[in-house]
Amino acid sequence: MKLKINEIFYSIQGEGYDAGLPTIFIRLTGCNLRCRYCDTEYAFYEGNDMEMDEITDIVKKWKCKRVCITGGEPLIQENVYALISRLVDMGYEVCIETNGSISIEKLVEYPVIIKMDYKLPSSGMMDMMIDENISMLRKEDELKFIIWNREDYEVAKVIMKKHAPSARISMQPVWGADINLAEWILEDEIDVRLSLQIHKIIWGEQRGK
Repeated sequence: MKLKINEIFYSIQGEGYDAGLPTIFIRLTGCNLRCRYCDTEYAFYEGNDMEMDEITDIVKKWKCKRVCITGGEPLIQENVYALISRLVDMGYEVCIETNGSISIEKLVEYPVIIKMDYKLPSSGMMDMMIDENISMLRKEDELKFIIWNREDYEVAKVIMKKHAPSARISMQPVWGADINLAEWILEDEIDVRLSLQIHKIIWGEQRGK
């Protein structure tokens, strides 16, 4: 059983509610979206087919028991569910990052933390979002809005009000965006977590970090 893997590396989780925690990342190749601000375009096509045992042998090199499956978009590879099961059986705490454009109906059956984006107007991909996914997110999951400008922020507030997610919510500025998202959040007194890409603050755009 194989998956196409772009990279496997050990770093600090840079985004969301578990930011700052040492984590092993498994980046799968391939994505069905083309967001304007994407910072991992190299994952669209680059990668190698790897057997499940090859993947887990690399993961076991580190003592860390947290794994984040990311992309690209992991859910476009059907064997990702087998990888999740294998890692959970091995005693790993697993989270998976998904872009909101593929149904998570099957994913919520697995003991993983789902970190789901909701793409906003600046991404150019908002029409690909599946709104029904929001209602499937559980309280331990995370709904993340990537904000480039004021329009994105206002649309995110509308989405939050309309769907009243059970999941934790984070807002994150696009890297390099000239906005003060913290001020907007405080002014409107909305209950969200401000997420910053701390791995980029530490290492810049370096791959594998």
